[in-house]
Amino acid sequence: MTSSTLFGITTIGYLLASALYIGTLIFKTKKSGLVASIITVLTFLVQTAAIGLRWYESYQMGMGHAPLSNMYESLVFFSWSIVIFYLILEVKFNNRIFGAFAIPFAFVSMAYASFAKGISDQISPLIPALQSNWLIAHVMTCFIGYAAFAVACGLGCMYLMKSTSSDDSGTGLLASLPALRVIDDLIHKCMIFGFLWLSAGIITGAIWANSAWGTYWSWDPKETWSLITWFIYAATLHARFTRGWQGKRIAWLAVIGFVSVIFTYFGVNFLLSGLHSYGSS
Repeated sequence: MTSSTLFGITTIGYLLASALYIGTLIFKTKKSGLVASIITVLTFLVQTAAIGLRWYESYQMGMGHAPLSNMYESLVFFSWSIVIFYLILEVKFNNRIFGAFAIPFAFVSMAYASFAKGISDQISPLIPALQSNWLIAHVMTCFIGYAAFAVACGLGCMYLMKSTSSDDSGTGLLASLPALRVIDDLIHKCMIFGFLWLSAGIITGAIWANSAWGTYWSWDPKETWSLITWFIYAATLHARFTRGWQGKRIAWLAVIGFVSVIFTYFGVNFLLSGLHSYGSS
């Protein structure tokens, strides 16, 4: 069995889990939530094995590098990071409803990696710029931050849905969602966590850039948009600490911030040329 086969199973697994989590939200059935969690954990283990197997396959092919070097591999790792971050939240807060707003991100990431045109799942040799020990540190820190922002975006959507609901009977579709203050606090914590990891990603990227290109910062489109994204979250957290912003403002900023993350991740690679354009392959 190859890593590609396991990644195909992973995509199907996250699709089923997403459907069951959404079903749990709509029909309020505890059994479907339990099954969704079991499928998510099993699929996560399959995906972890697939990542390890792809790494091993690269050594068998004489390339020997971590599976973090192109768009396909980064999408897989992005999905993996979202799921592990979500599972920690589920265990900590014992609430499976969060899965309806988080696991679909993991499925979309895997589905896009598997079916999008122009994205190759072939293992290829590292280009000279990527032949560095900083590859793993930079990619992992960035995508752990991205995963936290994805979950924060999902929670932001959850907050906006619940805050606009006029159903006070306690029996409506959104009645099973946590209290608004709980969601607001989780959004804040996810954004802090993601901000710290994104900061680490920018720092490791700057160090790597200096060793690869002789400069810490070159205003490459990817670097510029990473900085823009960093400022969006920095301004949001600053407003929270100094102005007491919360509620819908923070929820909307969580969504807006993630849109910036997506453009930094995809838009720069496909729409703007620069030193990071190799990531689109």
